[in-house]
Amino acid sequence: MVEIGGMLMRNRNVSWFDVESTEDILANILSRVPVNSLLVFKSVSKLWYRLIHSPNFIKLQLSQTPKNPTYIIYPYMDEVMNLYLMKSNGEITEMITLRDCENISSQSLICSYSGLICCINYPLIPNSNMDEVDLTDFEIRICNPTTREIFLLPKGSPSETEISIGVAFWPQTTEYKVFRFFHSKHESQDIHLECEIYSSCTGSWRGIGVVQHHPMGFRHCPLGSNHVFVNGKVYWFVALEEDQYTPGTILSIDIEENLRTINLPEEVTEHSFLVDLEGCLSLVAVHDGDEVVNIWVLDDSNQPNWEIKCSVDTAFSSMECVDFVTARKNEVFFITTEHFLIYNVDYGTWVELDLADTFERNSPVAFPYTESLLPCCGLLDSEQEGDD
Repeated sequence: MVEIGGMLMRNRNVSWFDVESTEDILANILSRVPVNSLLVFKSVSKLWYRLIHSPNFIKLQLSQTPKNPTYIIYPYMDEVMNLYLMKSNGEITEMITLRDCENISSQSLICSYSGLICCINYPLIPNSNMDEVDLTDFEIRICNPTTREIFLLPKGSPSETEISIGVAFWPQTTEYKVFRFFHSKHESQDIHLECEIYSSCTGSWRGIGVVQHHPMGFRHCPLGSNHVFVNGKVYWFVALEEDQYTPGTILSIDIEENLRTINLPEEVTEHSFLVDLEGCLSLVAVHDGDEVVNIWVLDDSNQPNWEIKCSVDTAFSSMECVDFVTARKNEVFFITTEHFLIYNVDYGTWVELDLADTFERNSPVAFPYTESLLPCCGLLDSEQEGDD
């Protein structure tokens, strides 16, 4: 019996050695493991440490994660930056605290892509008598909630008035870009609207000159919903000239930095949101008086054309304000002043989530989230070496 047991143990060891010796097989297995476990597995051996840190493995792991995104929720301007991971049924699975983001004024979460999130905050004005914040600029941080890494972007160009930003991630290259719209004053004292771009590949800002349209800022939009990244393009609302709180058109920019505008359906309302619904740019327009939600999808194959996806009665009162809307796969997540609701587009059903006690009235925002090992600087080791 001892000999048989020893033989089985030797066979198991030989079989696992065969797996480890074929790194492609081992990488494929580990890429399906939760990132929290991978952070522990790095200490198993030098081989595992090197493999998990390798650029190819990080890209492989990232390619697996979009299949099962969860939600990441942040209660707006919490003193301690606690992030919550939530399943579609409302179950909170984990709370993540970003320690290096404590005691930062006016911290907001504005987007989530490829396991990274972008946070902004208005910095305090130096030497001010009170805790005044500079509304003409904000600090921009890229964070990886799973690895707890945080990266503060360098300061952009000075602006005379409110600025707007948008973030684009390209998983194929692990690069991200931040588009920053600001108003500059020239020697002639004329003020021009300009755009500059931060690239994680260069680690610096680069101006692209004067532009014609200013995206709606955070003071004129529901917090965090002023832009969305879908299929290689960033989209913002541009306000009506006569009403700075109602969208008039959409501004888009692609990976080649081409800017264009897209008309909106006539039924757009002040409470309208841009979301990524099943890989398509979609418009969610809440008609408060009629208690109706219209969901539009953009057919952008040739000439942009909006098609109505569905028109449904709301599951909340017209007296409630819709604070935030996001989407994941075929469901739209509504956060109102009183309720947390998910609408399934395919089945036409509403589900209310029991989250009121968890977040009270802290005006939380939510985004689809997938874990990754991507560094916040946006460069993997091989890419950093290539730049040296």
